[in-house]
Amino acid sequence: MADSLVIVESPAKAKTIGKYLGSKYIVKASMGHIRDLPKSQIGVEVENDFSPKYITIRGKGNVLKELKDARKKVKNVFLAADPDREGEAIAWHLAHYLELNETDTCRVVFNEITKQAVKDAFKHPRKINMDLVNAQQARRILDRLVGYKISPLLWKKVKKGLSAGRVQSVAVKLIIDRENEIDAFVPEEYWSITAKLLHKGVAFEAKYHSVSGEKRELGKEADVQEVLKAMGGQTFRVTEVKEKERLRNPAPPFITSSLQQEAARKIGFRASKTMSVAQQLYEGVELGKEGTVGLITYMRTDSTRISPVAQEEAKAYIEEKYGAEYNPEQPRVYTKKNSNAQDAHEAIRPTSIYRDPESMKPFLTRDQLRLYKLVWERFTSSQMASAVLDTMTVDLEAGQTIFRANGSKVKFAGFMKVYVEGNDDGTVEEHKFLPPLVSGDSVQTESIDPKQHFTQPPPRYTEARLVRTLEELGIGRPSTYAPTLETIQKRGYVAIEEKKFMPTELGELVIQLMEEFFPEILDAEFTANMEGNLDHVEEGTEDWVKVLAKFYDSFEKRLEVAEEEMKEVELQDEVSDEICEKCGRHLVYKMGRFGKFLACSGFPDCRNTKPIVKDIGVTCPKCHEGKIIERRSKKGRIFYGCDQYPGCDYVSWDKPTGKPCPNCNAMLVEKRNRSGARLQCVSCDYSEEVIEDEQENDQEEQA
Repeated sequence: MADSLVIVESPAKAKTIGKYLGSKYIVKASMGHIRDLPKSQIGVEVENDFSPKYITIRGKGNVLKELKDARKKVKNVFLAADPDREGEAIAWHLAHYLELNETDTCRVVFNEITKQAVKDAFKHPRKINMDLVNAQQARRILDRLVGYKISPLLWKKVKKGLSAGRVQSVAVKLIIDRENEIDAFVPEEYWSITAKLLHKGVAFEAKYHSVSGEKRELGKEADVQEVLKAMGGQTFRVTEVKEKERLRNPAPPFITSSLQQEAARKIGFRASKTMSVAQQLYEGVELGKEGTVGLITYMRTDSTRISPVAQEEAKAYIEEKYGAEYNPEQPRVYTKKNSNAQDAHEAIRPTSIYRDPESMKPFLTRDQLRLYKLVWERFTSSQMASAVLDTMTVDLEAGQTIFRANGSKVKFAGFMKVYVEGNDDGTVEEHKFLPPLVSGDSVQTESIDPKQHFTQPPPRYTEARLVRTLEELGIGRPSTYAPTLETIQKRGYVAIEEKKFMPTELGELVIQLMEEFFPEILDAEFTANMEGNLDHVEEGTEDWVKVLAKFYDSFEKRLEVAEEEMKEVELQDEVSDEICEKCGRHLVYKMGRFGKFLACSGFPDCRNTKPIVKDIGVTCPKCHEGKIIERRSKKGRIFYGCDQYPGCDYVSWDKPTGKPCPNCNAMLVEKRNRSGARLQCVSCDYSEEVIEDEQENDQEEQA
């Protein structure tokens, strides 16, 4: 008969743990938090040391009754919520509700849900860590004070339903600042000169480097003509060859932010989807005879630490699978990215490296497999030897000019045999091969190609790039990135166009008001320092009430000024020329999560909406009469269709180009993925690469 009750957050986690613990344990789920601040009021007694007024969350009555009934039947209660601030707070609220003694060793934590890890954790229960609880309380109260004090102001002065928050406001400001940079950007002309050369049957390229010993910039066409003139007869001779060996080290194992970034780059997941699928892998998947097993460690972490046991297992696996030379001389240790001294968590890794993606295929959904493969490959490569590259730099002389060719080849793949980190622009690093060259060699010139370029503005933020920027600024924590990105879209402060964030007029207006009346909330350094203070509370080196008091003193003064001086603002919709076919009023432009759309100006009496269609200048290949227009699905995905619909039902996810295939004369469509763009024939196998400006790719990668 059971003598212990174990409480976790979710049914999936309860199911997995229940199988490990056996019949002496009853395992129940609290379904997340059981108590929170009330939605109807601020719920914080500022004058009473910021005392929170917690209430039972609506709809939790049956769950709590079930937990209390189960509590009466057992001697021991163990609280096994997640191993972070939120999990500790859930455990604390449960202990309060079940009337457990705060000194009881009732708290059980584990970073992975495997049989061994769970059983080991139950051998070492501990007391609830009040430093962790207070750090969570302080964050919750801080966010409540900001949200519930500023939001009513915005409702009164701008429009209902608006909100302001510490992290979300900084995120929106970053997006607006980037848009302002783009608007202010003035393109500058520059040129490049590429020599296409041939030596011993091997083609290669060299780029202009200098003229008369001076590295002159090519700002206009006249500069190019001077270089071409200085080249003389265009006979190229090798003047210098530098060869060296270069080591390339693997990327560290994933933390929350890097997992979200890489999942966006490599498999196109949004941050919220990444966390949802990772939660499934963490809580447990049915593996046939092996039963239910958690496949990855806890996914909300900012630590790159790896347990010695996992490192030893990785070392053995790598030697068995790839050979001893693929193991580094010493196990790799990665330094932490932030200054939080507590490091109880590990990086995100597979719970066993021996469960490789191929063996997991029969048990996982497509999304689960794609994310698991990413985690497995990243971790495995992080424990492998460095790659060794042979690099070659060749200077070639033509008249008074020097052209330079760079090449590399992989001498030893090392970690690259398993995985290479992605780039934000989707490009893949190429290893350009050069023929064997020695000083004095003459090479054959195939062509000299000058090319005009223009500098590109900084790119708009993608989800991956915005998460990385927030992390670099020290804003937010592993649990906050995904919800922040969701909130700023839901509130209508930003929209997504081609997977990139654009500010809306509403977002710009709210941030303008915030900058005027609450500049600290938008100050990245101030917000990062506050995150640091919360970390200090977690470490037990700072008092949570003092942290809140210090913030609230200045915040309250600014609030009083804002209530007196903030003027009411009326948002004016841009009126279109189109008339609503339902009521005859003009349609106006509105901004939604996926960009602009048309809505009736008679809202709420008339709720008619229409997508904004964009003519791409291509005749429909099916009916040959209609024009192809760009549209959006309900989920915001772009597709292309004929404007004669329903008379013509042509539709395509790929962009029709209007260009004929050189092989069969059918239409070419543009296919895009994270590796770039290709033109593909809709009828035969013909395809060709779309050459995009190198400068734009460089800007994308650096931003």
